[in-house]
Amino acid sequence: MSHILVVEDEEIIRSALQKMLQHHRFQVSLAGSVQEALDHYNLTNFDLVISDLRLPGRPGTDLIELANGAPVLIMTSYASLRSAVDAMKMGAVDYIAKPFDHDEMLAAVNLILERQRLRKLNPPVISAEPKEVRDASDIEDIIYGKCEAMQKVFRLISKVAPTETTVLIQGESGTGKELAARALHQLSLRADKPLICVNCAAIPETLIESELFGHEKGAFTGAVTTRNGLVEAADGGTLFLDEIGELPLEAQARLLRVLQEGEIRRVGSTQSRKVDVRLIAATHRNLRALAKTGEFREDLYYRLNVMQVKLPALRERGEDVLGLARLLLNKMGSKMGNVEFHLSPDAMQRIQNHDWPGNVRELENAIERAVILCDDDLITGDLLDIEDDIDDIQIPAGLVNQHSAPASGREKPKDLSLEDYFQHFVLENQEKMSETELAQKLGISRKSLWERRQRLGIPRKKN
Repeated sequence: MSHILVVEDEEIIRSALQKMLQHHRFQVSLAGSVQEALDHYNLTNFDLVISDLRLPGRPGTDLIELANGAPVLIMTSYASLRSAVDAMKMGAVDYIAKPFDHDEMLAAVNLILERQRLRKLNPPVISAEPKEVRDASDIEDIIYGKCEAMQKVFRLISKVAPTETTVLIQGESGTGKELAARALHQLSLRADKPLICVNCAAIPETLIESELFGHEKGAFTGAVTTRNGLVEAADGGTLFLDEIGELPLEAQARLLRVLQEGEIRRVGSTQSRKVDVRLIAATHRNLRALAKTGEFREDLYYRLNVMQVKLPALRERGEDVLGLARLLLNKMGSKMGNVEFHLSPDAMQRIQNHDWPGNVRELENAIERAVILCDDDLITGDLLDIEDDIDDIQIPAGLVNQHSAPASGREKPKDLSLEDYFQHFVLENQEKMSETELAQKLGISRKSLWERRQRLGIPRKKN
């Protein structure tokens, strides 16, 4: 259960928020001011802080730094572009204008918590190596890598970062595309400006245009106030669009205008607004192939494909895999009280022989799992449990019987593996379900659904 702190000096609003969030099974704590929140709570214990901007004593934006990494959603009755952008530049994860609709607040809360969950699944790997490329290697959170392929990546990042060139980062899931984007931003002339990161696969298709480009009051059901989007929040800085291959065609057309004209138009607006953003995009999909089939705009592809940074898969990085494993092991040891863990010869052999389809993310998960299960300081091969599986797919109750026979009337084989079940269910239902509905039925995220499609060679349905 996610724990949310609401900091609001108006008792009626504070109480209404508490009831609404508790009704949706969130744990809620309350405070009437920044000082009261500091006096009664450890802010790092919260999954989300929702705070009014104008509070007695200190402004709500002070909580952004005090929360020490916990996301802060700012509420304001003074709904101006300037105050919203200022709050986000200070580090607020989002803002919402009063008076707000409860559905709007709930959607914002769920989106923020989902983003936090996805970040925890792929936390940054911190390393000061490799030393051969000083400019890129000294960046905080830069990807570890001593192999020649990674050295080429570091050199390219160092050359491209100071320019205003649009960059397309390509690589398999888990290779560290967001870390490369952060390095490009930190080495750029915009380093002191905001870096806004957006995972296009994590936002529902119905909301993505509003999230990116903002909307006017009354533009659609639930748009009770005017709201600026994440592109405006990145004004002057860098916009990183992860999984851009999942961007709907309508949003692609709006993004093309940002690149061509340097302006956006909010959903429901007739007026354009100038923005100055540098775009960095990332994908694990083949955009050229998608452009040929009409699933991705060809003109947008050529706008994005000015400079490519290709991140090698972990299986292509030779001895880097052991270096990364040791680095991650030291990181986990520090978290557990500076315990010094070691890899057994069998563990090192398995790490080197495994293909790592999930790349660095999979390696980090394997190391973390082994550390948790380890009874001493020696990590053995059995503890790593590095087998390819899709155990996170949840077969909903009643779904097996409901879809036990394919459309042709033939009986579905009994005792299907989870992978067989996934493939059968997607092929049987993709004509009548959207991608979001398929993911919900399978109990996985849209991003996981698309990754599994690619791995199993199941093409998406054409609209």
